[in-house]
Amino acid sequence: MIGSLTRRRFFAAAPAVPWLFWQSPPAAPSPAAGPSFPAHDPDLARDVVGASHGNIARVKELVSARPALARVSWDWGYGDWESPIDAASHVGNRPIAELLIAHGARPTIFTVAMMGQLAVLRGWIEAVPGIQRTRGPHGITLVAHARAGGAAAAETLKYLESLGDADPRYLDAPLTDADYTSIAGDYAFGSGTTERLKVAKNARGIVTITRTGGSERNLFHQGGLVFIPAGAEAVRITFAARALTIVDGPLTVSATRA
Repeated sequence: MIGSLTRRRFFAAAPAVPWLFWQSPPAAPSPAAGPSFPAHDPDLARDVVGASHGNIARVKELVSARPALARVSWDWGYGDWESPIDAASHVGNRPIAELLIAHGARPTIFTVAMMGQLAVLRGWIEAVPGIQRTRGPHGITLVAHARAGGAAAAETLKYLESLGDADPRYLDAPLTDADYTSIAGDYAFGSGTTERLKVAKNARGIVTITRTGGSERNLFHQGGLVFIPAGAEAVRITFAARALTIVDGPLTVSATRA
């Protein structure tokens, strides 16, 4: 009977009821500080920007743990910087944009266009004449952002289209088969295994340039085998005699085709 259970008999019986002595497991060790500390790991920035194009579960996981990730930016190449809210804005993903804003993201004029906030957008354009011609990441225009916003941005789209200059597209001059053959291939700009650039067409037939281990970037032909990469119209990539030259301000990089 329980009334006759002495202290000694209770502890003698304890191995039969181990849950009485259960203890919490030790806490998981804190992640080690990486080589970029105290700056955030660049891979985290790339992860949250990539996820913000459509993976809301991953975005929530990342920004809930580290809200500052809602404000990071990632350079896809040649200075084509993109933040998480930029990504959500140009694909028209309002739920991700709202989640990012709730965690401290800074809305842009492109976010306003996608969300259909016409009064805000109109005030912005009236205050800064010509801003409607500004392109967003990857060269995506304000009109394209409003179109991505769907029905909620229909009036905003109509307004932007009425301006006549809110959809500036890149020149992309025709490229003959012979021209493409003359530039396609692998180029080396150094002796390292990643110091390689590949020029090819992607599945959509767009000419691209990709550094080994890097991101594929669309190219727009300006004529005479001179190209600009998406989102970086100040950069020039010129092909001649089995070589290419990239000029980005004071930086000039030359590469030779293998």
